[in-house]
Amino acid sequence: MQWNALADRASTPNPFYESWYLLPSLRALDPHGDVTLLCLEADGVLSGLLPVRRETTYYSYPFPNLRGWAHANCFVGAPLVAKGYEVAFWRALFRWADENAGAGLFFHLANIPLESSLYDGLREVLAEQQREAALVHSEERAMLESELASQAYFEAALKAKRRSELERKRRRLSELGEFTITRQEDAAGIEEWSRRFLTLEQASWKGRAGSALACDQANETLFCEALSGAAARGRLERLELSLDGRPIAMMTTFLTPPGAFGFKTAFDQEFARFSPGVLLQRENLALLERPGIDWSDSCAAEDHPMIDHFWRERRTIGRISIAIGGRLRRAGFAAIARAEKGTML
Repeated sequence: MQWNALADRASTPNPFYESWYLLPSLRALDPHGDVTLLCLEADGVLSGLLPVRRETTYYSYPFPNLRGWAHANCFVGAPLVAKGYEVAFWRALFRWADENAGAGLFFHLANIPLESSLYDGLREVLAEQQREAALVHSEERAMLESELASQAYFEAALKAKRRSELERKRRRLSELGEFTITRQEDAAGIEEWSRRFLTLEQASWKGRAGSALACDQANETLFCEALSGAAARGRLERLELSLDGRPIAMMTTFLTPPGAFGFKTAFDQEFARFSPGVLLQRENLALLERPGIDWSDSCAAEDHPMIDHFWRERRTIGRISIAIGGRLRRAGFAAIARAEKGTML
């Protein structure tokens, strides 16, 4: 499939726009077919891809716009673009947007990595076309990127007192029963594993708040289908801590060399005094030694109370609004950008 080949050649990895994640997303969350899949072909080969939807509002404002589609469980909005085609992709995208603006006042992109060749290509085309654009929001996500081995990184990231405390909690867990750590990369037992994850997450505070995946049928279906697809493509790592066979902490990571992306984590709050989430992240540092993986995006919110103290590197993610269409439409965009006080690019 050309889509999978494009993902392997992408200059900026994005698992959320790979076929095994985006197709289940569309089935579960776009039942009316409102999303358009824009594709760039070069010499008959798929070289760029971005899902786009027409929106009637811009966050809380009544401004219609064209937008790269990114739902609540899509943590990166970077188009899939083959290396060397970044400039060609942006040129083609803006030409399409100019010609198909409709009621849209501007084009909006969310969750864009700002330190990437894809972003550099965007800046180049904006300057080339003298097209106004504004960085309207940016944040620093926790990221893992180091030449250190996992143990050395652990020692550098946490003070000796904190490390000793974690080791003590791990020993106490082991005293309660058989404490095991399981890491899987194949598709064996993926359906049962997914079910156990959903059950564990729903039993936590997320279930009580109504934000657990299993609280919404569409999100539950997306999770199960995406994990199965990722495992079949060799794009998934499952990590689990268990006590006497009972899962107490579980996490999923998408593997898209040279990067990795944290997806979902759940832990049993009955064992909260043992910090199972932190113990899980301690084991997750093994990503530092994984062949083919140079860095990992936590996909966590800025200033996350746990991961920000553990992962020391940062990845800058931004939201960008871009002028499209003719002179009057662009003048309207400029007024909106000034009111929003974005940084002009």
